[in-house]
Amino acid sequence: MMSTAELHLSAHPTTMVGLKPPEVPPTAAVKFFSAGTAGCTADLVTFPLDTAKVQLQIQGEVRIPRGAGTVQYRGVLGTLSTMVRTEGPRSLYSGLAAGLQRQMSFASIRIGLYDSVKQLYTPKGAESAGLGARVLAGCTTGAVAVTCAQPTDVVKVRFQANGALPAGARRYSGTVDAYCTIAREEGVRGLWRGTLPNIARNAIINCGELVTYDLVKDALLRAQLMTDNVPCHFVAAFGAGFCATLVASPVDVVKTRYMNAGPGQYRNVLSCLLALLMQDGLAGFYKGFVPSFLRLGSWNIVMFVSYEQLQRAAVLAQS
Repeated sequence: MMSTAELHLSAHPTTMVGLKPPEVPPTAAVKFFSAGTAGCTADLVTFPLDTAKVQLQIQGEVRIPRGAGTVQYRGVLGTLSTMVRTEGPRSLYSGLAAGLQRQMSFASIRIGLYDSVKQLYTPKGAESAGLGARVLAGCTTGAVAVTCAQPTDVVKVRFQANGALPAGARRYSGTVDAYCTIAREEGVRGLWRGTLPNIARNAIINCGELVTYDLVKDALLRAQLMTDNVPCHFVAAFGAGFCATLVASPVDVVKTRYMNAGPGQYRNVLSCLLALLMQDGLAGFYKGFVPSFLRLGSWNIVMFVSYEQLQRAAVLAQS
């Protein structure tokens, strides 16, 4: 006799990959927990790409003298290999603790609560949520998530950038030290540095990721091109990652530079944006685009596939 789990896995051997959709929809609590866990899983897999993206985005900042030897990193693979050679393999996961702390709070809210908030914006009696309800839900959960998780994002970016400095010039010895040092030197407000550009970034990314994933998945299922399983989730997540990177890259570059800046380097977000524009031109807004796409694309694939399967596993475990 086959077990219940085996029956679920083999219910449709020719089309079903992974656990089949549950008959009872997952609760908000299951989605909340699944989203945080899936976000952490995706971070563990793709964190080196995120570190490479940050290094490419901050190199050449105005506070660093621009000379022949200034540019340390070239391309994604070049950045990764240079970091391993000069700083050791552990540098690829610099700031991982803050990254995981961020995902447990950030992904849980912006992804786990998306469906519930979408229903709030959907008119009663409507067969399905419209584009407006999806966009509003993405903006809402993204903004709330940023407000709650901003300190972890500041520390993650600072710690990733910290690795590019000489050993004697590094500002932080660990994640806890980074939290304490930023709060001591810049005040508690320093931990929420760059909140407004980050809200803008994540409203855009949330719409690019969640709304695109939602729409592509719905379109594939309605056209019966795919069934509700892993390949469908993979295709929808790939499209979500590309759209999110395309629209959010300029905001992401400004956010990274502003959050990594020392006290007084930029008067505000606008001065950071203008300094980047004058220094690097429009191309500067897409600095690190390839690692951003590699990271966001792969992150979305791992996260959405894990998220869907974790929800189904949790519902199956409860039944």
